[in-house]
Amino acid sequence: MLQAQGMRLDVVPVTIARQNCSIFWEETTRTAVVIDPGGEVPHILEKIRQNDLKVEMILLTHGHFDHVGGAHDLREILSQKQREVVPVIGPAQADDFLLQGVEEQVKLFGAPDQNLKNVKVDRYLSGGEILEGAGRVFKVIIVTGHTPGHVAFFDEANKTLLAGDTLFAGTIGRTDFPYGNHDLLVREIKTKIFPLGDDIIVLPGHGRPTKIGIEKQSNPFLT
Repeated sequence: MLQAQGMRLDVVPVTIARQNCSIFWEETTRTAVVIDPGGEVPHILEKIRQNDLKVEMILLTHGHFDHVGGAHDLREILSQKQREVVPVIGPAQADDFLLQGVEEQVKLFGAPDQNLKNVKVDRYLSGGEILEGAGRVFKVIIVTGHTPGHVAFFDEANKTLLAGDTLFAGTIGRTDFPYGNHDLLVREIKTKIFPLGDDIIVLPGHGRPTKIGIEKQSNPFLT
């Protein structure tokens, strides 16, 4: 569990891609926000149960199966348990075709059946929106190139960016999909992520955390 300035964050690696499902939560109220529940829903639920959390919303950065495949079941189970609808929010609408094609993606990538399902979100996001949950304030930043509707969530107070599959430690997101665009992704990172500040912690969709300043200086795709 990562902690900074009162923030509580558990990271649960899920699916064959070991995608970082993030659970932000507030210790006093025990309220939580789940970001990118890609699969292995029982593991995510167990972490929620261990900390006795009430999930306020589920956020999605983009439509790839390893980030969203568990969102349908997680919403259904939590909504029944908490006796109120837990909304699934994001990404931008341009990723709708991916959300509706999760089951096809699983076949394409040869992933074993982990009960991953297509996702119908409660609403899509636009750049500049502000979301509040679990004592956190997230600014929505659209960062395209990996997918056309990819968003990142910036928690300015805690100097933390949930980057999804845009920026990683030492690399950037894949752009070899038919809808990917390498030059666009590089430009989006440089113009939308870099200006957030060198000391911002980047929590990527896979792998270890990094900082913007480190990637500005040493990331071979961005220097």
